Amino acid sequence: MSNSRTPVFCTVHSSGRRRYGYWQPYDSVTNRGGCYVALPTPVCDRLYSQGRITLGEPLVDPAKTTYRVWPAHGPVAPVRIPVAPLPAMAVAQVLAA
Repeated sequence: MSNSRTPVFCTVHSSGRRRYGYWQPYDSVTNRGGCYVALPTPVCDRLYSQGRITLGEPLVDPAKTTYRVWPAHGPVAPVRIPVAPLPAMAVAQVLAA
């Protein structure tokens, strides 16, 4: 997360599930990469709750909200990870079930 050339993102799905990950570029020497790499969510959540990482501005779409993850500069008060609100249609479907 401290390497600015490899940005890490936190995706919060409409169900509340969080996923941290980054894009690993393709390396023609090793024939590896060209894919997303998921980071362990419990470890990242702990770093966030300890104030060691922060979330950037949200990018919202109907199914998920994505945040850029940044290393914290100095102590940061821990806060809860925001969850994207459910669309009105999804709430109506849950209530009807």
